[in-house]
Amino acid sequence: MATLTVTTRGQVTFRKKVLEHLGIKAGGKIELDLLPDGRGMIRAAKPTGKIQDFFGVLAGKTKKIATIEEMNEAAARGWAGLNQPDSNRADSKATGRK
Repeated sequence: MATLTVTTRGQVTFRKKVLEHLGIKAGGKIELDLLPDGRGMIRAAKPTGKIQDFFGVLAGKTKKIATIEEMNEAAARGWAGLNQPDSNRADSKATGRK
């Protein structure tokens, strides 16, 4: 159990080990649920962005035009936690990336 000290301003500092356990990085947010009997439950806050916030983020960054199939593959890899392109794809062979 981690014990935190409250400053005169009512602030606490979480130890790096605690933040790593929660998966919170610098700039991240924490949710606190107040429970009965003076208890609280903390967890990493989930991003609240909208898909509209993402539109146009890559505009002008590349000249390559991706097909809908390539975009779907990239999205599926991203959701699966795989950020590397398939090693059998022609573009990854041409660039020497795996």
